[in-house]
Amino acid sequence: MASKKNVVPEARAALDKFKMEAASEVGVNLKQGYNGDLTSKQAGSVGGQMVKKMIKAYEDGMK
Repeated sequence: MASKKNVVPEARAALDKFKMEAASEVGVNLKQGYNGDLTSKQAGSVGGQMVKKMIKAYEDGMK
């Protein structure tokens, strides 16, 4: 079973900030804590935006 334990505990705040930025970019209003009222489409758009940004950052680092 998967563990929710972070390998680098200090990364939690950075990941939360990253998620909030991605949500803002796609127009999804996230709040701190539980966001179970989001639709699957909204949650998916936030996750998709995060992946796009990570891929772009990786590609930019390769140049």
